[in-house]
Amino acid sequence: MKALQYLNKYFSKYKWRILLGLLITVLSKLLALKIPQIIRNSLNTVDEYKNGANITIDEVKHDLLINVLIIIGVALLSGFFTFLMRQTIIVTSRLIEFDLKNEIYAQYQRLSLNFYKQNRTGDLMNRISEDVSKVRMYVGPAIMYSMNMIVLFVVGFTQMVQVDLKLTLYTLIPFPLLSVSIFILSRVIHKRSTIVQQYLSKLTTFNQETFSGIGVLKSYGIETSIIRDFDEIANESKEKNIDLQKANALFFPTMILLIGISNLIVIYVGGMQYINNEIKIGVVLEFLLYVNILTWPVAVVGWVTSMIQQAEASQARINEFLDEKPEISNTNPNASEINGKVEFKNVSFTYDDTNITALKNINLTVESGETLAILGKTGSGKSTIIELVARLYDTTEGEIFLDDISIEKVNLNDLRNQIGFVPQDPFLFSDSIGNNIKFGKQDATEEEIITAAKNADVHKNIVEFSKGYETVLGERGVTLSGGQKQRVSIARAIIKNPKILIFDDCLSAVDTETEEKILSNLERVSKSKTTFIISHRVSSAKNADKIIVLDDGKIIQQGSHNQLVNQEGYYKDLYEQQLLEKEN
Repeated sequence: MKALQYLNKYFSKYKWRILLGLLITVLSKLLALKIPQIIRNSLNTVDEYKNGANITIDEVKHDLLINVLIIIGVALLSGFFTFLMRQTIIVTSRLIEFDLKNEIYAQYQRLSLNFYKQNRTGDLMNRISEDVSKVRMYVGPAIMYSMNMIVLFVVGFTQMVQVDLKLTLYTLIPFPLLSVSIFILSRVIHKRSTIVQQYLSKLTTFNQETFSGIGVLKSYGIETSIIRDFDEIANESKEKNIDLQKANALFFPTMILLIGISNLIVIYVGGMQYINNEIKIGVVLEFLLYVNILTWPVAVVGWVTSMIQQAEASQARINEFLDEKPEISNTNPNASEINGKVEFKNVSFTYDDTNITALKNINLTVESGETLAILGKTGSGKSTIIELVARLYDTTEGEIFLDDISIEKVNLNDLRNQIGFVPQDPFLFSDSIGNNIKFGKQDATEEEIITAAKNADVHKNIVEFSKGYETVLGERGVTLSGGQKQRVSIARAIIKNPKILIFDDCLSAVDTETEEKILSNLERVSKSKTTFIISHRVSSAKNADKIIVLDDGKIIQQGSHNQLVNQEGYYKDLYEQQLLEKEN
């Protein structure tokens, strides 16, 4: 149970709730175990009357009536305490589940971009949902029933020993076999539980990818093939679940068999003692009741063991991610003032996952308030530059300076709060258009939202929707066209009013007329802001203060538009080609 030791801090946090639950459990079971004693006394009274003791029938009836009323009262009070026990312990398990999910989610937020490239979304979702649910069963029902079982055994066997030691020892004969069975089966369950959770992650990942790419699947007409693949994974998952349930299924029959043997022992040994006048008849019935009261906690040992083993497997999977150290961490807890000057000194960068060197010995300086346009072929390293500026990665070689301070020594939160980023593939949330724009500034007024939308040249499109800015978008903004999504994403960056603006080929899905309008607005909005524009169009780059052209991770040209159109090379060729296309 090494993995589950991680939860000790939560047990410490809620120790008073758990201790209260334990106290209530003890009281509940003490009351429940009083009932066999009362029944023993009642049966002994009847037996004494039948054997000619000096007692009248009215006294017997009176004693029986009093005992019945006591039994009803004790049962009601025990039931009330059992209710309080569940309320205390199960609610505590929900609080721990809440805390654990928040901790995992916070860890997901801290982890670097590389982590998400190496792990699938379905697996991430499964660990924060299914795995945490398995762990909750351990911190709630498993602990509750374990407390139940321990209290019943301790109190129950104490009472039994006090009544008759010999009969108690005979009753315990089957329990060593029970211990061995639990030990063997628990190891099997742990192994199979881990495999089941792994296959559940595979299934979740497959579904998530299928639903995200449903448009592509339908356009290619490969639904039949996908269904076949799903059936294969689902069947494998089913078989692993069946294997797990086969192990689980062995517990209850084994428990019932052992309890049955205990009952037979009580009847035989107790009966012989009664015949020999060693005990009274009420003791035999009392022991039968004790054995059957202990039936549920003994039977539940298997279920509890299964829950603990499954929780152990799930917590081990959770701990893998909780133990993961972010590659990018905030090294400066103090606030940093960001002005926007960015300088690359001998910067090279290689991606860990592909081992591709995207940048090679890059040197450039962008002064605060300047605009840098970056052009180049696909895979030349354009996006890598802005990912390094946003410190989504750290350099492999060389150093980046922000306002003449190493970017790794700048407060990471302050850095990213002062960046307005428009990615090449804009991501919109399944929320209203207004809230998607407000994502850049949570306290933005309606006027600010509209102004940002106008600057992104998307306001007129939004007001044409029946609900305007209250229109709720589909998943990933599927309600909007590609160009509209890009412009809403631009509005989201503009409204933030950051010191650094980054536009990663964000005008590729709009026509040239719309592009000119947006660029004109952006030129006005981005004054005094350091701006990075990545594009394949000269029209997006021509008004920039500086332009660099990348090829195979190296800067092959740099200068202003006027300088580069008069130089032989990539920029001039691209300019003439796009000028010709525009004329045609």
